[in-house]
Amino acid sequence: MSGFGTFWGIGVGPGPAGYIPLAAVEALRLADVVFAPRARSAETSVALQCLAGIDIPAHKLREIEFNMDPDRGVLRAHYAQLAETIAVELRAGRNVAYLTIGDTLTYSTYGYILATLCELLPSLPQRTFPGITSYAAAAAAMGWPLGEGKERTLILPCPEEADALRRDIESHDIVVLMKIGARLPWVLDLLRAMDIAEHCAFARRLGLPDEMLSADVGSLNATEAMGYLATLLIRKTPREKRHA
Repeated sequence: MSGFGTFWGIGVGPGPAGYIPLAAVEALRLADVVFAPRARSAETSVALQCLAGIDIPAHKLREIEFNMDPDRGVLRAHYAQLAETIAVELRAGRNVAYLTIGDTLTYSTYGYILATLCELLPSLPQRTFPGITSYAAAAAAMGWPLGEGKERTLILPCPEEADALRRDIESHDIVVLMKIGARLPWVLDLLRAMDIAEHCAFARRLGLPDEMLSADVGSLNATEAMGYLATLLIRKTPREKRHA
């Protein structure tokens, strides 16, 4: 026996409340402490908003301010500090749940937290629950298949250069573009220049009050659409009609 509490990583959202595995709901109820990351620029935790309708006593909830600094050294120090904060609870024998938006291990900062915790507490009892990716939720919201037949789908964070993205699009049938941020204006310009914008879809902040969905990005305003939690679904050619 390690004497530690159990650590659970739980993906919540993105999208309407209820996008969470039943097994993870049980873990939340068993947790003594529930950590929810909150972006430094945000007033509230999006992860907590995704738990709407699930009764978790307020005394269990603890928001952690998250720093998305581009400096890798700053980030490493930040992850180490977060992991140590969580480890304090686990060493005291308390069960801890850590929330992350979307799938726990798909382009998620949760992976860094888990790796650091396992170094700090090698015998830590832990379990990671899968969540719903942002692109799966976006595709479901718009009825937009992410791959049919033998179509090749690429999932990637947005490149820094338009030429790199063009090559990715030309070599795949579908491209799922994440971590777009301020690159959105030139990405949209590229899709229009390639004459494929009408086959592409965009989603931002699914399930939240300022949700934005577009099944044709040809007329999408980049200035209005830019922001956190955005995903682009890019199709190189029109969808093939496969039904009778």
